[in-house]
Amino acid sequence: MTITQNVDVLITTAFLAPGDEVDQMLTAAGLTTRHEADLAALSADDRAALLGGVRAIIAGTRPLGAEELAQAENLQVVVRTGVGYDSVDVDTATRRGIPVCITAGANRQAVAEHVFALLLASARRIPENIRNLSDGHWEQLTGRELQGATLGILGLGSIGKAVASIGRAFGMDIVAYDPFFDEEFATANGVRRADLEDVLAQSDFVTLHLFLDDSTRNFIDAQRLALMKSDAIVINTARGGIIDEQALVEAVNAGVIGGAALDVFAEEPLPPTSPLLHTPGILATTHVAGATREARGESGRIAATTVIDVLGGGAPRFVVNPDYQGVPA
Repeated sequence: MTITQNVDVLITTAFLAPGDEVDQMLTAAGLTTRHEADLAALSADDRAALLGGVRAIIAGTRPLGAEELAQAENLQVVVRTGVGYDSVDVDTATRRGIPVCITAGANRQAVAEHVFALLLASARRIPENIRNLSDGHWEQLTGRELQGATLGILGLGSIGKAVASIGRAFGMDIVAYDPFFDEEFATANGVRRADLEDVLAQSDFVTLHLFLDDSTRNFIDAQRLALMKSDAIVINTARGGIIDEQALVEAVNAGVIGGAALDVFAEEPLPPTSPLLHTPGILATTHVAGATREARGESGRIAATTVIDVLGGGAPRFVVNPDYQGVPA
């Protein structure tokens, strides 16, 4: 659907750029666009002036809080290019009558594959091996095999299911916890259901696929880390706040668990002084689990289509706050 009215779409997703496929989709629909990867870098006056005119925001991982949403008085929709939306003040958006959407499914395979990139790197001690060799040390470190190991999945949603399928291909025993457990999928794919404590106690590798909210913040704390095997490795490609990072560092240093592989952090960008970067046994990457050409391309297309639909009078999809349809505040 072509929109003839001159509207503005603010794009804060860093991997989208002027003239790319998403930009072309939006401009072909009659929309004007502006790319600002970091709103905080603008002056307060420039930021307010910019936000005051936009009707849609395609948002990245940088915070989009109550102040920004209040300034965007003409805003009709926010689309997060990803599945995590904790960077958006959803409560404020809901009170304002603004749907917050995600690009569900776009990075499912990319994230699942990155889980195993981290898992294999940790199990085979690949970063340590590379570092030793670069330092002139020929040391044949002993690693671990995945076949026959138990993979614990916390959160058997779309990405958790993709991880389970790959794990089965490696010959792993899959055990999972999810408050809304999909029995049909589990039965068809050889996934055992267990309580949270049992998953933590049984697993050689634990991978997190939970949304971050008040119920999951610091979900993996010192007490739950203590339930894990002493050589277990925890992998987090979901959201940083799900793990109590201080407790994790202490657990790895004390040998409570074997290590961790993290792609997400409570504070991003991760400060170079963070102990997560200087603790042997902890592997860190820069929130790139979903950063493939394929996933980013699909995410951008879904975001653009959603914006075009909504500004053209259509219904949003993949809405995370269905209550937005109440009376705007």
